[in-house]
Amino acid sequence: MTSSRSAGQWLGMIALVGVGVVLGLLSPRWLGQEDERLRGPAIITQVRELSRLEGVSFHVERVVDLKEEQRMLFGLVAADDAILLVASGDVVAGVDLGQIQPADVSVASEGRSVTLRLPRAEVFSARLDNARTYVHSRTTDLLAERRESLETQARQAAEQTLRAAAEDAGILKRAEDSVARTVSSLVRAIGVQNVRVEFREQS
Repeated sequence: MTSSRSAGQWLGMIALVGVGVVLGLLSPRWLGQEDERLRGPAIITQVRELSRLEGVSFHVERVVDLKEEQRMLFGLVAADDAILLVASGDVVAGVDLGQIQPADVSVASEGRSVTLRLPRAEVFSARLDNARTYVHSRTTDLLAERRESLETQARQAAEQTLRAAAEDAGILKRAEDSVARTVSSLVRAIGVQNVRVEFREQS
């Protein structure tokens, strides 16, 4: 019975880590001066408790060359509408601690050793930095139609390439290593001598 209660306590503590991180990031905004633009009426559509622990953030820069070929004059003539976008953004990865189940927490009978099995790391966000992302060149052939949606498509493609580049560079492994260190330090800080952090097998 004691072991079961201890496991439940560990589970609750670990699940709160992500909430603490989120609150720590948001508290300066709450304590700061309220922006005049935020005083209007607001509609709250959803309230969620957050338990995601960010492990690492990669800053990635890529060049996206997007070209749309248009066929003119009954398909006899080809004309291009093209854009060259210099994309800059951040990719954030971490572990969703809200997925932890009671079976993932094992506490030794003496209460001095804990084994935690965490979910695998995942990419939380891949967002462009609009201040640093810009159109390097935009060319439209004489017979081509200039598509205003081409830049939007280029930005969407850029976000996908940022994510892929970060994953290729090992962001998920780095995130797991960082989260494991953070969780281990937290558990040791309350008196546990031996902490082992594992991650679930890839599905």
